[in-house]
Amino acid sequence: MNNLFQLTGEYCQLMSRVFRKPEKWSLFWKQFWTESQKLIMASLLLLFIVSASIGAVITIQTANNLESPFIPKYYVGVMARETLVLEFCSTMVALILAGKMGSSISSEIGSMRITEQIDAMEIMGVNSANYLILPKICAATIFSPLLMLTSFFIGLLGGGVLIALTGIITLAQYVEGLQFAFKEWYIFYSMIKMAVFCFFITSVASFFGYYAKGGSLGVGKSSTMAIVVTSTLILIFDLILTKLLL
Repeated sequence: MNNLFQLTGEYCQLMSRVFRKPEKWSLFWKQFWTESQKLIMASLLLLFIVSASIGAVITIQTANNLESPFIPKYYVGVMARETLVLEFCSTMVALILAGKMGSSISSEIGSMRITEQIDAMEIMGVNSANYLILPKICAATIFSPLLMLTSFFIGLLGGGVLIALTGIITLAQYVEGLQFAFKEWYIFYSMIKMAVFCFFITSVASFFGYYAKGGSLGVGKSSTMAIVVTSTLILIFDLILTKLLL
């Protein structure tokens, strides 16, 4: 428990250094767009594959389990839409990104710590925490809702492609289900969750990387800890945000 409080205090201290006015905005924006490319654009291929697969799986599982003649077939579209927008496209995608994005950030910053590049920045009077971490947090938090929307669209498209190939229901029934009793707030709810989750992914991974020690073994350990802690926070705040927003 004492270790938990210590880590929380160190995390808050680091974040107080991170969220300061950048010394040069031109450098910040350059790093911001670089990190957007590395963290967001580089995740799109994985997001496409996973979202399309899950959308197809949800659709075929729902269709195969709707055996009652009293349940309209368009409920396949309803269930696919609700499952994707409420949980998969925010929480499950965030857990996947915690492994990919979190390990990348932690390894990058941890390697800089081990090779004393961060110490060199501090000697030159550079706020290394602000320079290295703030662009990552801003890029992931700002653009992550777009990842959620992309995942949602690709998931629904994956379900539609499966239906077109298998004919388990008609495309008209599927589209009718997607439109039936749709609540726009669910989209914004999922986007808010995704932004919060990606804030934790980037900030926690940066924290463990920033304080890495013990050579290459320490970098690997910091990456593992970052993924474990981030995944735990995602699940905890998924419950909290669901209670607050729904």
